[in-house]
Amino acid sequence: MTFGTDFVLVCIFRIALSFCAGFLLGWERKSRQRAVGLRTLILICISSTLLGILSFYIVCMGFGTGDPSRIAAGVVSGIGFLGGGAIMRQGMNIKGLTSAAIIWTASAVGLAIGAGLYIPSFTVLLGGLLSLIILEKFEERWFPAARAKKLQFTFTTDDIDMKQLRKLIEKTGFIVTDFNMHRNFTNHTTNLFYSVNAPKKDEFINLLEELKKIEYLTDFSLSE
Repeated sequence: MTFGTDFVLVCIFRIALSFCAGFLLGWERKSRQRAVGLRTLILICISSTLLGILSFYIVCMGFGTGDPSRIAAGVVSGIGFLGGGAIMRQGMNIKGLTSAAIIWTASAVGLAIGAGLYIPSFTVLLGGLLSLIILEKFEERWFPAARAKKLQFTFTTDDIDMKQLRKLIEKTGFIVTDFNMHRNFTNHTTNLFYSVNAPKKDEFINLLEELKKIEYLTDFSLSE
């Protein structure tokens, strides 16, 4: 079996579509200042397309026998290592899960385009972009507290209204998930530690203003 000019043009067309798909996914990530950007996702997408075409070509040319999906299966297995490299732990938070999922999506879209499945691949691309752009606003509206942080308070007294302090914390947008305390009998200080989920926006001015009104509070810290 031989492949002529038509096959070459089809391959170029598929790779060009993959380039556009990778560009769109990369543009979305880069616009949010994420580590995974344009070049990474473009390379993943067009490379996956080329491997998909190669898998088909090898079998049709008689260079190999068996299932033409073997290379595609290898791509699906191997892309997990690249996606894992995008996941990082920063303090109490896990970063990069969405970027890792986008790497997986770019690979899948590239393989689908390589197989000539244009409508399914761009349906997935469109659904992915819509979920990244539109559903982010939905998450911010209904799940505003997304980042894990620690609040620490130091008091020079043991007469602390715990319920009132917790109400104050929650009123300013935090969700308390855990609580610990430490009492120093030598220095007569009490340390309170709250594990909280914090809003995405760093608008903690209201909390600071409320804390200024609390008597015997000498120190406060907010950290991951």
